Order: sequence, then structure tokens, then C-alpha cells
Amino acid sequence: TTNEEIINKKFPEDFLFGASTAAYQIEGAWNEDGKGENVWDRFTHTRPEMISNNETGDVACDSYHKYLEDVAMLKNLGVTHYRFSLSWSRILPTGLVNKINQAGVDYYKNLITALKENGIEPYVTLYHGDLPQPLQDLGGWPSPLLVDYFADYARLVFTHFGDDVKNWMTVNEPKQTCQQGYEYGNSPPAYKSTGVGSYLCAHTILKAHAKAYHIYDEEFRATQNGRVTMVIDTAWYEPASDSEQDKEAAERKLQFEFGWFANPIFNGNYPQVMIDRIADRSLKEGFLKSRLPEFMPEEIDYIKGTYDFFAVNHYTTNIVEWSEDYEIGNPSTDADISVTSENLVFITLILRVPTEQELLKSQLNIINKSLLRSV
Repeated sequence: TTNEEIINKKFPEDFLFGASTAAYQIEGAWNEDGKGENVWDRFTHTRPEMISNNETGDVACDSYHKYLEDVAMLKNLGVTHYRFSLSWSRILPTGLVNKINQAGVDYYKNLITALKENGIEPYVTLYHGDLPQPLQDLGGWPSPLLVDYFADYARLVFTHFGDDVKNWMTVNEPKQTCQQGYEYGNSPPAYKSTGVGSYLCAHTILKAHAKAYHIYDEEFRATQNGRVTMVIDTAWYEPASDSEQDKEAAERKLQFEFGWFANPIFNGNYPQVMIDRIADRSLKEGFLKSRLPEFMPEEIDYIKGTYDFFAVNHYTTNIVEWSEDYEIGNPSTDADISVTSENLVFITLILRVPTEQELLKSQLNIINKSLLRSV
């Protein structure tokens, strides 16, 4: 396939082209018009060394003030669908429904109106990594308190915007929130509770998502006729060889990274390989029970089926090779998985420097093939 052939390929007529953003990445106006502080505000202001060039999202793209210009650019691009996230702390400064910031509600109402007037369908994400700081102070996503707080927020959002929004995403890329925020400590709240925090975080998010879904299903679907799902991100994990060991390792990696969230929603409960391996390693590490929280039977039933469509963010492929289980020691999600995984594009780059055409072709082929396999 030549570069020209790639460029000239046609999508089906019913394929929808769109653009996607996140509130913290574009809005700016971090403390204007009653908006509360979120975890990214706190993180960038108190730990600037963690961010390249000590940058913040205080101004970002200034979309809070320039949203009409943004909508005009979307229309000029021919975009017909636009996914954006709501800033929880712009609508609820404390994260709780007892204090509603009307200026925040009005901002999103005006944005949605402008989009629809320009023939652009809004796809709205309730949460994209910017937890209100007061809720983080109460424990953040590892705390079961967040289930009801998120559900209250979701109900408020459905009430105010549901007549004009027909496609809802509860949480975007929960794996990133949990792994980066509570396992690796690379993003807010930057905790390193390895082998524990990320599992607690995910457990709460899955229950919060399910409760928001059922609220929509029971209270709003009949009149608003919309759809709700969670957006899960994943790479494709390709075995390094045709050996049964590498195939098993690749499947194990996929279940720990993608099945972690997809399996409870689509099939019920965590993947069995996660349940078994984490329980086994936990006991060997000296824990009295598994570090992976357990869903009660009624919770499994409550979470299963809480989707109206499949939504996935996909970026690349990793090559996975079997390895001996990590030695028992400090717990971690990486040790629970115990495989060797390398990014395929990175491997291509270190072998030799490709031309621009070769890089474009290789990345498109990798993403196209691996996306199809992921789906």
C-alpha cells in the first residue's frame, strides 16, 4: 500500500467524523466565574516540576472565553460531531450538589446551543480526569463515597443538558485516572499506592458509572431518548511469537489492561485471570485477602450491561513476551501481570530512523490492524 493509496481510501458514507477535547486541556479560566479547584489545578500549582516547562492549564486554549470561535473552526473543518468533557468543578465547585455554579451551567448550555445551531452533534463526557479537589481531600476515587457523589453530579447534568445531548460518556479512560494517579503517581493526585490504590480506584469508578447509567435509564431515557456508555482505552497486545506462552502472556496483558473495565460492564465481574493471579500473589505477599476488591453478586448484576454502545480510545500496539512471574515483594499491578511489553512504534524507531512516509505508513497500518483486533 502506497502513501497515496492510504490517503485516497474512502470511508463508508455512514462513518462519522468528529473531534474530541477535554475540559482541563482547553477551557482555561481555572478560577473564574465561581469555578472550584480541581486536582489538576492543585497538581500543576503545587508540583510544577512534574509538568514539562512548569506549564499549567490555567489559560490553556481559553475555550471558556473563545468557545464561539472554536465552534466556528469546527464547522469550517466540516466536523459534524464533537466530544467534549464537562468540568465537574465548574458546575459544582465543591463537587457536591448543594452548591451549583450557575455560570458553569450557563457556559455549557451556551456551548451546546452553539454546536447544535451549527449542525454539530455534541457527545458529552461527564468526567475526564479533573476531580474536584474537595472530593480528593475526602479520599478521591479509592473512596466509596465517590459513587453517590458522581451519581448526584450525573443526575444534575442529565437534568440540565439532557434535552439537547443524546450521547453520554460517563468516564473517559478510567485506567489512566487509576494507574497514573494511584499506581505510578505521574498525574494527580500523584499517589503511589502500588498494587492497591489503582484497584480501589477502578472499583469505585465502575460502581459510579453503573449508578449513573441506571439513573439515566430509570429517570431520563424515556423522555430524552439518549445513550450512555464508558470510554475505555486500550492498546492492542500482540504476542512476540507463535508460542503458546507468548500468546497467553498477550491475552493476560489485554485482560489486565482492557478487560479490567470492559469485562465487568460487558460480561460481569473482573476477568478471571485478574481474580486468580491477584489473589494468589496477595496471599504470598502476606495479605489476608486479595488486593483486588470483590464485587458482591448483586453488584455484578448491577454493573453488567451498563452500556448502550461500545466506545474505545485506541492509540498503538505493544509486543508482549512471556516472562517468569516477578518475585514476591512489594505489590504492584506490573508484578500482578508479569509480562514483558514493548511499544511497536518505539521498537520500529530504535531499529533505524524511518522516512516520514515510512513512519506514516507504519503507524497507520499498526493502528488500523490493532484497532480492528481490539474491537
